Amino acid sequence: MTESAPGGGSTAKPPADRGRTSIADGVVEKIAGLAAREVVGVHAMGSGSGLSRTFGAVRDRVPGGAKSTVSRGVKAEVGEVQTALDLEIVVDYGVSIRDVARAVRENVVSAVERMTGLEVVEVNIAVSDVKLPDEDDEEPESRLQ
Repeated sequence: MTESAPGGGSTAKPPADRGRTSIADGVVEKIAGLAAREVVGVHAMGSGSGLSRTFGAVRDRVPGGAKSTVSRGVKAEVGEVQTALDLEIVVDYGVSIRDVARAVRENVVSAVERMTGLEVVEVNIAVSDVKLPDEDDEEPESRLQ
C-alpha cells in the first residue's frame, strides 16, 4: 500500500519500516546470561549455595523444567526500546568483585545492545556467594549411612 504525499506524489514505506519487532524477556535474559558467564571471575549464575546449584542443574535436565541454564540468575524487563536487567552471580574467591561486576556490566550491555538494538538502561548485579577453592560444585555427601 502506498501513501499519498503532499503535492500528489506517492511514497511507500521502506521495507524495513513495515511492521514491528518485539523481543521477549527470555531472549534478552539468555543473551545477558551468556555474556555474564564469559567474564573471568564469574563462577556461576543464580543462587549461591552449592546445593541450590545442584538442584538447579537437575531441574534443567527435566523436560519442561524451570528456566534454562543460560538464563538462570537473570531477570529482564523489556520495553519497546529499552531494557533493564537484574543479575545474580557467584564469583570465584580472590577476584575483585568490583572489577568483575564492572566487566559483567560492560559485556552484558554490549551484547544486548548489539544483538537486540535495545538501550540497556541499567544492569543491577547481586553477588550472592563466593566460590572457595576447596568447595565442590556437587551435592555434599550425607553423613548418614
